[in-house]
Amino acid sequence: MFSETPTDNFKVEFKDETATVHLPPRVAVLEAVAFKQTCHQIIARTPPPRQIVFDCKQTIFIDSSGVGALVHNVKAAKKQTISLVLRYVQPQVMGVLSLTGLDRALTIEFDIEEDQSDVAPPELEHISTENKENRNKENRSKDKAPLPTTHPSVRSSVKRGVDILGAIVGLGITAILFLPIAIAIKTDSPGPILFSQIRCGWMGKTFLMWKFRSMCEDAEKRKSEIHNQIEGPVFKLFKNEADPRITRVGRFIRRTSLDELPQFWNVLKGEMSLVGTRPVLPDELESYEVPEWQRLDVKPGITGEWQVNGRSNIRNFEDVIRLDLQYQKNWSLLYDVKIIIKTIKVLLQKNNGAY
Repeated sequence: MFSETPTDNFKVEFKDETATVHLPPRVAVLEAVAFKQTCHQIIARTPPPRQIVFDCKQTIFIDSSGVGALVHNVKAAKKQTISLVLRYVQPQVMGVLSLTGLDRALTIEFDIEEDQSDVAPPELEHISTENKENRNKENRSKDKAPLPTTHPSVRSSVKRGVDILGAIVGLGITAILFLPIAIAIKTDSPGPILFSQIRCGWMGKTFLMWKFRSMCEDAEKRKSEIHNQIEGPVFKLFKNEADPRITRVGRFIRRTSLDELPQFWNVLKGEMSLVGTRPVLPDELESYEVPEWQRLDVKPGITGEWQVNGRSNIRNFEDVIRLDLQYQKNWSLLYDVKIIIKTIKVLLQKNNGAY
């Protein structure tokens, strides 16, 4: 039988102990919210199904919100020991799954009917097996399909060109300042010169972000001891004006944003942009609701709306979301240039850097 979900875009079919959710052609923020609600309603049934199948036959577009909904659904199903299967995954969706690593966390079935038709007599079994292997290779090659244009900036060759040029200049400046900064860091406190941390970039793909170390060596272990001054949902953002983990040299390089110079390497690699949204920590992303995943529709940036609008004074998570979405709405190449100029002005002023 069929039943309607919170929106008309979703249909659910129940058969035996399996629920099949038919996904629409596009899964953007509105559809993603309904997708999560639909799945949670199915899981809350008494008794719950043993398996939930997501039929992706029609789906050719999924953005960061869709990925967020899928992540929520995977967690919810896992709690109830319900197996999740993605069926008839199209190349565009397969590319996203591969990019985010979800292809390794989910069971993916490509063409059930063809698999069933491949039953061969013993004397032809080796041919049938070879055919299956060839088709599996073709299916797995779907991760090479063009990724979705979640925002115009991610497909702008001019923006990418500016990023590469800016990264080269930035790395040149980093090379000049590296020795004095390195000596200051090593003299001030024990530990490495550079600090690396896993962050979530475009569509939630993780990458290793680099900075000059501005905190004590065991800063990550002591994070739970520090009071979070950010207002709003816990763990979605962390900041403390008097964080005792920050070293003396660390306060200076943070105030002048010198600690962020190594991020030009991330820009050169394409993991970040000169201008974008704030790079998200994985533990912050864990607590995001589906609409908040929209922040990941663009690449994170070294600078952005949040950085040039009093980043040290922003204490509300909702303000961070608002500024990031404001950047996406207003984006243009000229807008990026304006933010870069504004960033330079901010850096030349006193008391405008990070803590």
